[in-house]
Amino acid sequence: METDYNREALDAAALAGDILLASGAEIFRVEETIDRIAHAYGIESCDAFVLSSGIFLTAGNEKEKEFARVRHIPLSAARLDKVTAVNQLSREIENGMHTAAQAKERLLEIQQMPSAPRFYQVLASGVGSGCFCLLFGGDMVDCGAAFLAGTLLYLYLLYLVRGRLSKIASNITGGMLVTFAAVLLYHLGIGHHLGEMIIGSIIPLVPGVAFTNAIRDIADQDYIAGAVRMLDALLVTFCIAMGVGIVMMGYHNIAGGAVF
Repeated sequence: METDYNREALDAAALAGDILLASGAEIFRVEETIDRIAHAYGIESCDAFVLSSGIFLTAGNEKEKEFARVRHIPLSAARLDKVTAVNQLSREIENGMHTAAQAKERLLEIQQMPSAPRFYQVLASGVGSGCFCLLFGGDMVDCGAAFLAGTLLYLYLLYLVRGRLSKIASNITGGMLVTFAAVLLYHLGIGHHLGEMIIGSIIPLVPGVAFTNAIRDIADQDYIAGAVRMLDALLVTFCIAMGVGIVMMGYHNIAGGAVF
């Protein structure tokens, strides 16, 4: 019975780590959460090694049966709501509020948490684009144009792309789309500063959370994980810049417009 209990506890700890890593949490947070959950259930021999795309979890000594698990976790978009839910659950586990079976059941529920409704994601993209346009020096008309371009971007990503394109293709075409939309609105007289309109519109594509977590991982001496995340963030940034540059070069060469 004790062996089954320990395995159930380790399964819960491993599942918590899986969810955190897949949701974009920092490496130290994943390792710390696994250790805290395991120790809360009396397993002192747990040892977790976490990379940006995988978890290696081992446990066992002369008193406890050996346990080993290797999980591959593909890089994906951040889900801070799941990170928050797992953090809260880990605190409750430390306070003795859940058995291992109850914790595992709750973690499975967190893993299946749906993302925000598409309407909210589209609206957030538009509002974010408009606000960042204002932050970077655009006027209210520019903000309105950026709002339209940002809304169009997420309509494209959520309803047309729907995950069927690679990350590279999605970011290149997304950058092209919002730049073309901004140029079109500018020529229709909706907006006064093209550069600010484009900058605000592409913000929903920028991997800010991934870039920040990469820096934090490197600062915590998790150099491999930090370097992988940094490379992924820089690749996305390069793809966005490529998409913007393609449209702006075409605009400059065909229509004779200034680049900015």
